[in-house]
Amino acid sequence: MGQGRFITIEGGEGAGKSTQIRALSQKLQSLDISFKCTREPGGSTGAEEIRRLLVEGVAGRWDATSEALLVLAARRDHLVKTVWPAMADGTWVLCDRFIDSTYAYQGYGHGLPLESLDQLHAFTLGEFRPDLTILIDLPVETGLERAHSRQDRETRFESLERDFHERVRHGFLERVKQDRARFLTLDGTQPLEQVTDQMIQAVLSRFELSVEE
Repeated sequence: MGQGRFITIEGGEGAGKSTQIRALSQKLQSLDISFKCTREPGGSTGAEEIRRLLVEGVAGRWDATSEALLVLAARRDHLVKTVWPAMADGTWVLCDRFIDSTYAYQGYGHGLPLESLDQLHAFTLGEFRPDLTILIDLPVETGLERAHSRQDRETRFESLERDFHERVRHGFLERVKQDRARFLTLDGTQPLEQVTDQMIQAVLSRFELSVEE
């Protein structure tokens, strides 16, 4: 039994990350690969408690530094309690958001120094990074329209001004430029089935998975 893989899916509000995680999990199941779906912030008991503090309530509930520290506390608990034990058992972990969302939202969006986020992640994660990050990119207006159509209590980030979301999108694309080998960028304005097919084909190729079942 080898080490499990860690795949993260990123994107702005309304990108369709959860839908694509479900599609990828179904493909792994068909290949008889053990997997676990999780999310950030969240994914462990302690992290889920912190999630409620982050994603519910008024937009100005936290300043940028407090928000980032909460995110990192949740991430550490998630890794220790969920991600690392699963990977050690050979399980693949599919995660809705990870470090790139922190850089995009708290860094580019809220203006925290990127060097400070580097230091926080070095302290919290060491050198650990995803094996593959899938970014679903789409215009801010499109994503917000999709997000607003959902019946959801977790609207704190959605309620922030459009300029904030433009900065977030720019942040994600900057992250891609800095680490192209880790990222797969998909056009989220394409039909859902097309996005799914491109994602699955890329994962099969990246990890040399055979579909001959």
